[in-house]
Amino acid sequence: MTKLLFVCLGNICRSPAAEAIFRKLYPAAITDSAGTAGYHIGEPPYGPMQKTALIRGIDMADLRARQFSPADFSNFDLILVMDRQNLRDVEALRPKGAATAVELFAPMAAGFDMEEVPDPYYTRDFSGCLDLLEAAAEGLRQRLDLAQRDTG
Repeated sequence: MTKLLFVCLGNICRSPAAEAIFRKLYPAAITDSAGTAGYHIGEPPYGPMQKTALIRGIDMADLRARQFSPADFSNFDLILVMDRQNLRDVEALRPKGAATAVELFAPMAAGFDMEEVPDPYYTRDFSGCLDLLEAAAEGLRQRLDLAQRDTG
């Protein structure tokens, strides 16, 4: 069973949306999300992001923000980060000997030439963010399907 962690800054927009999209798209995976900062621990996803996602049939009302922890390296098979700063922050917490891959999520999106997922908390483009996250989730699903076929 594949265990995936989606990570952004505050865990109220990008990473919970990515988690909710992916758990709907690929229910066989175990998913979670976290933030590199502890600003919003215990809070639900940001209201405008939830509202925009719900219009698309993506419900994330049950999710609550938590902070990324070094233990996440042993609890997940793959950590997907939304931007380069998240990547640096996550790698700074990597325990010695931890081999878990950490990758940018946006490059998995076919049809988008993006390295990072822009933060809609600042850009206010919740719909555009969801477009990118949905495409990246589909790219990740295809990658996992291929890996499963190759090993199964």
